[in-house]
Amino acid sequence: MTPSAYWRANLKLIAGCLVVWFVASFGCGLLLVDWLNQFMLGGFKLGFWFAQQGSILVFVLVLIYYARAMKRLDAEFLAAKH
Repeated sequence: MTPSAYWRANLKLIAGCLVVWFVASFGCGLLLVDWLNQFMLGGFKLGFWFAQQGSILVFVLVLIYYARAMKRLDAEFLAAKH
């Protein structure tokens, strides 16, 4: 496989991770906050929770996913190289 295919796969992974983080932080923390506030999580309104804690938690989960996905991607392209 070519280096350009590796970078294309890497950029696709990055774009997907950024979309998930954007939806969690901007979408749930700002745009959908009024609708989410009708639900409760741990005694707090869900919209408030996403704005304060949820987007950070989603960011950490996205980082863990990205690290594992890149490990698989690197192994796949390294195996194809040899």
